[in-house]
Amino acid sequence: MEIAVSQPDIEVSVRDVFGIDTDLRVPAFSVRDDHVPDIDPAYRFNPEVTLAILAGFAQDRRTMVQGMHGTGKSTHIEQVAARLNWPCVRVNLDGHLSRLDLVGKDTITLRNGQQVTEFQEGIIPWSLQRPVALIFDEYDAGRPDVMFVIQRILERDGKFTLLDQNRVIQPHPVFRLFATANTVGLGNLSGLYHGTQVLNHAQIDRWNIVATLNYLPAEEELAIVLARVPEKNTESGHRLLRQMIAVAELTRNGFAAGDISTLMSPRTVITWAENCKIFGNPALSFKLSFLNKCDELERPVIAEYFQRCFDQELDASWALSEERTA
Repeated sequence: MEIAVSQPDIEVSVRDVFGIDTDLRVPAFSVRDDHVPDIDPAYRFNPEVTLAILAGFAQDRRTMVQGMHGTGKSTHIEQVAARLNWPCVRVNLDGHLSRLDLVGKDTITLRNGQQVTEFQEGIIPWSLQRPVALIFDEYDAGRPDVMFVIQRILERDGKFTLLDQNRVIQPHPVFRLFATANTVGLGNLSGLYHGTQVLNHAQIDRWNIVATLNYLPAEEELAIVLARVPEKNTESGHRLLRQMIAVAELTRNGFAAGDISTLMSPRTVITWAENCKIFGNPALSFKLSFLNKCDELERPVIAEYFQRCFDQELDASWALSEERTA
């Protein structure tokens, strides 16, 4: 499928579109196509990370967004692209993604009743030749052979050689490259991100911008949860969500101190709030949303976090309704 427009044809105000106090204007497309992500009107942008991503789009800077899980790294890039109408393709670098998936391979097809062998482009050559923002998700989990393929397009000129085709691909003028990672290529130091790799420093050095997106202050996190669960936009709902976010912050502090090995991300807080709508019981929803994912030996510590924030024993509160708890 081809992209509808080959070049950005308008400029947008960062102040008007993203609510950041700057006079910066960035190129954008006036026409949306199937590759442009859907706009999430409730999404809240982190100003520093947003400016880093916009620099990637406007100035062709290779931009990586690093941070803990559940902070919305990939979504952040997609939502910037959505507001610029910039076509976007997202690839997860899991252990099953191979070099052939990225580069391409010969395939057998039927043409005029005859079997013929044709080269099918992988995602890298396809994206390079189009005005596309290519996002590599879980960048620090990629296999070494895959990472060395990617390293070719991190060079300044970004040319890509298809050896099997004896062809050199020149990047499209508005091709853009982004990545998200839980670590900065240093491996699984915390024990939280199994499967991440220690990356070649020469490759990390080729990324022009590395932005960090971590957990937000409580009031900002409250606004994000309210945007997803607007039914809680009441006095009692605010009180309940603040209690839930307080539990989440205790798990994060406990993880940082080495007391527990699992923490609550903003995504989990949203899931907890959504499950409260279903079950009408914050304690039961907490168990189903988070506690059951934790190590059994650590559950008493996490139950204590709940007790501190809700002033109730976790086991004794299963029968309480959401209204009574709030």
